[in-house]
Amino acid sequence: MPTALHPDQVLFQGEKPLPSLPACEHYAGSERFILKALALQQQLGPLFDVSCDCEDGAPAGRELEHARMVAELLNASANQFGRCGVRIHGPAHPHWRRDLEVIIDGAGHRIAYVTLPKVQSAAQAREMIEYLERRARERGLERPIPVHVLIETHGALQEAFAIAALPAVEALDFGLLDFVSGHHGAIPASAMRSPGQFEHHLIRRAKAEVVAAALAHGRVPAHNVTLELDNAYRVYQDARRARTEYGFLRMWSIHPSQIRPIIDAMRPEHGEIETAAEILLAAQRAEWAPIRHRGELHDRASYRYYWCVLRQARATGARFPPEVESWFAAA
Repeated sequence: MPTALHPDQVLFQGEKPLPSLPACEHYAGSERFILKALALQQQLGPLFDVSCDCEDGAPAGRELEHARMVAELLNASANQFGRCGVRIHGPAHPHWRRDLEVIIDGAGHRIAYVTLPKVQSAAQAREMIEYLERRARERGLERPIPVHVLIETHGALQEAFAIAALPAVEALDFGLLDFVSGHHGAIPASAMRSPGQFEHHLIRRAKAEVVAAALAHGRVPAHNVTLELDNAYRVYQDARRARTEYGFLRMWSIHPSQIRPIIDAMRPEHGEIETAAEILLAAQRAEWAPIRHRGELHDRASYRYYWCVLRQARATGARFPPEVESWFAAA
């Protein structure tokens, strides 16, 4: 009997599947909040990333001290899973290069990703990435450091596809609040929260462009924050709309209470997970030839879809039959 082939070997020949990233990205600025987030990560497992904020989190005039603190935490035992990234200052800020130097020199081997905010163009993003990569080479780092780019300016949105095409980019993040403020009052404040953020035409257009650009180049699209801190169901609804109406596969959290609702909302429906597992197991038994399942024909086009369903479910902590679990152990 021939060796059973892994879905990635069959379904993505000639291209890479999307990066496997947790469905939630939690932002924390101060040392206390970063440690609190890492403690929660140890409890829940690597179901969410922790993004240490060197941009908004750094007190003015203390940027260097803040970056050094972040590097120390990246190296600490609290970063148990190695799923801790850093948002540096934007390209207009004089400290962005120093941020990279401190983080790469001090913790380059432990950082999960670097997030670039406030970029105005693909050329600007490329400049920052090239500086990051040059510093990493100088320090002898062998692994590439993934880059996430915030799309929150007019220029970045206009060049979202070109930004997504940059080889180091792993994810495109939509920055709602800066995007709204960048319209000089033309977009009302109500569009910074729900339901306005899903209904205003300029916001809808921007979100759709970010997702389309990300997915066209095999990057993960990440949705903006929700300002709701006390209503877990509202957080869940926002994340669910981002997932089902726009195609976002990841979402920011700005308070620990938002993490679980976001993860739950990003998880595919239980019935779809079961169907995906059934179809793919049957397909593997058929050596990935077309099959008949519950009166419907399925081939590699639908297999690709259902494999993506299982990958997204896995990113939210779903459990599968042993045969399916083995695919992820081998990935």
